[in-house]
Amino acid sequence: MKNDPVDYVTRVYADPAQVPRAAWNALLAGEREPSPFMRHEYLCALHASGSATPATGWTPAFHTLWHGEALVAACPLYLKAHSYGEYVFDWAWANAYEQHGLAYYPKALVAVPFTPVPGARLLACDDAARAALVRSLVDWCGQRELSSLHLLFLSAGDQAACAAAGLMARHTVQFHWTNGSDTGAGGAGGAGYAGFDAFLASLAQDKRKKIRQERRKVQEAGVRFRVAEGAGISAADWDFFYRCYERTYLEHGNAPYLTRGFFEHMAAEMAPHWVLFIAERGGQPVAASLVAVGADATGQRVAYGRYWGALARVDCLHFEACYYQPLQWCIAHGVSRFEGGAQGEHKMARALMPVKTASAHWLAHPAFADAVERFLQREGQGVENYLEHLGQRSPFRVMP
Repeated sequence: MKNDPVDYVTRVYADPAQVPRAAWNALLAGEREPSPFMRHEYLCALHASGSATPATGWTPAFHTLWHGEALVAACPLYLKAHSYGEYVFDWAWANAYEQHGLAYYPKALVAVPFTPVPGARLLACDDAARAALVRSLVDWCGQRELSSLHLLFLSAGDQAACAAAGLMARHTVQFHWTNGSDTGAGGAGGAGYAGFDAFLASLAQDKRKKIRQERRKVQEAGVRFRVAEGAGISAADWDFFYRCYERTYLEHGNAPYLTRGFFEHMAAEMAPHWVLFIAERGGQPVAASLVAVGADATGQRVAYGRYWGALARVDCLHFEACYYQPLQWCIAHGVSRFEGGAQGEHKMARALMPVKTASAHWLAHPAFADAVERFLQREGQGVENYLEHLGQRSPFRVMP
């Protein structure tokens, strides 16, 4: 790279499988905020299964920085022909470009497709390499006269590198659960709850009563759950899960983002990262939810609520499959955090608390960049007000 104090070489790959797996995963392992979704195996599976490919509007252009023979920085970049599967919405920006006769697509996106999970996106051996990677991305987009560059669900280190490069920051809100000690309202990160009843005891009476009522409805409907983990998830379990997952999308008039082949890759290459909750009634499976599991830099385990679907209507089954069963499992297995995915203010009633997530944006057109920056300032204040409002609605009981 020219004008850089270190002589980095940029290489761009049209297939993530072309990037050395061991080197990529080594960078990820060194990050403070890793996630299983940034593993080389996961990103390759999205491509190899036909889930995130040029045919579906995701054209890979994985960026890597090399110093000699060493991979020192890397990120998953895609050229996007649309804004689906991102969870940070820029439809209004695209419409504004179109109204002014300008092309918004293709745009450049640094993200994990269909995966709104915060964590490291700009993998790097150190801060200098991370900063150089951001500069390389902006230069690359400018040379190709792309409308914009967007980096989604960033780690703290990513945010700092993007801010230093002059990119605009944007924030959204997610809801995460923390496995706290029985004596701390809200789960302050102690030894963890002794059990699900101890977790319920930390909640305000109305929330505790509501959860028990919802769980009772599922039990009285004759539904029982079976949990399968890792290699214990059979091919038949995966097949049933995919029927549920596919049906959820089809009921909303859309084809599923992920193919059955993607989950075949997960079973073969990343089995230890998955836990499947299967609801059964009368000995027959009727619903399923799939949770991913990873670990942060301190070794604390983290679970991620990902996919769900049902073949039968049962009152409150969604809450049981997607929240109560996973939280019960997390408590039993000492998992420190459960991330509930994008949006969903209703999750607070299940003790998932608001967390601010971050993205960064660069727009090539100066006038549009100015307009978007003003919009983000107003939106950012709205997010802060929203967080303050949510903070006044804690589901936990007041401790003496």
